[in-house]
Amino acid sequence: MYPTEKVTVPTRVIGLISGTSVDGIDAALVEISGQELDLKVELVAGATYPYPAELREKILRVCAGEAISMTELAEIDDAIAFFFAEAAQNIQIGHQPATLIGSHGQTVYHRPPKGAEEKEKNFNSLLRTQNSGLRTPLGYTLQLGRGALIAHLTGITTVSNFRVADIAIGGHGAPLVPRVDAYLLSHPQEARCIQNIGGIGNVAYIPLRRDNWLEKMRGWDTGPGNSLLDLAVQHLSNGAQTYDENGQWAATGTPCHPLVEQWLTQDYFQLPPPKSTGRELFGVTYLQECLQAAEAYQLSPADILATLTELTAASIVHSYRTFLPQLPDRILLCGGGSRNLYLKQRLQSLLPSVPVLTTDEVGLSADFKEAIAFAVLAYWRQLGIPGNLPSATGAPQEVLLGEIHPSQY
Repeated sequence: MYPTEKVTVPTRVIGLISGTSVDGIDAALVEISGQELDLKVELVAGATYPYPAELREKILRVCAGEAISMTELAEIDDAIAFFFAEAAQNIQIGHQPATLIGSHGQTVYHRPPKGAEEKEKNFNSLLRTQNSGLRTPLGYTLQLGRGALIAHLTGITTVSNFRVADIAIGGHGAPLVPRVDAYLLSHPQEARCIQNIGGIGNVAYIPLRRDNWLEKMRGWDTGPGNSLLDLAVQHLSNGAQTYDENGQWAATGTPCHPLVEQWLTQDYFQLPPPKSTGRELFGVTYLQECLQAAEAYQLSPADILATLTELTAASIVHSYRTFLPQLPDRILLCGGGSRNLYLKQRLQSLLPSVPVLTTDEVGLSADFKEAIAFAVLAYWRQLGIPGNLPSATGAPQEVLLGEIHPSQY
């Protein structure tokens, strides 16, 4: 454990994040008290602020690997920071002001570490590998929306760039929320899976809160969440829709199970945790491959959406059955996909013995849980408390997460 820094502990914190769906900026204004086992969080206000359409399209093109100039990248970085700062200012209207911001920023690129045998090398080995001119096994991640600029524009100390410290020591830098889930959602009498469904799905498995329970936790990215669904909706509607509200369109179709079984043979689903992924894998190119494979089955647009929804549900269940020590007693959904009623029904159908609920039903907002988590991670950074969970990210040790940008006001 790191020594506690002598800082003024903030109690009102803003968490900001835009996920891989690039729907907009989720902002959560929260009251935080305690530290770890005594951690308490109260959501004061939560809102989602959509990106301007032009900026969203630029972000999605960058995520899809489109080549742009450094000038264009800098302009997008600035624009994201401005809109994050604006979200932080707007969420405080009518409330007592915050003293700290935790900003995840906007992920535009994520490269997991290389093979498991390389990830086990220690840091000195990595340095020797670098000096020999060979490629290192380290991952890489890029979140836009400069924390220093957010701090300047809001006048509030801002913590940002949370993922890089974990990656620097050989971890994936993802998922980062499991440690927060552990202290907010663990239970002494039931094991839980906290399943976030954003653009990408990720899970935190929390065993019974007993001796050494934190060491037994697991977490990883399960695969596509809404990413393929949203892309497919845009494609099938010729741009008229950006997502399938409540899964209503998909619910009118019939899943093609042989196609789902074919897709589940993809290498990522077989890779043991810790593991992470993003739009670099489950993006436009992957969707095109899925659509091409679907041609042999002559599926309707609704059937295609039902089948892609089934892939999200089936990949989650495959992860649980393959990599968990046992199935959980309860599944708690969060993120935008938790509002997709058809997806929720398919998950429940595939795991009939395990109740599938949302984190709302245990007192933590499903819509803003990720934003709340980055508020907590910023709070922990100020206290000198590590934020990563090595059993989830694959890092060899706990580290402090985030770079602190003091307000100049």
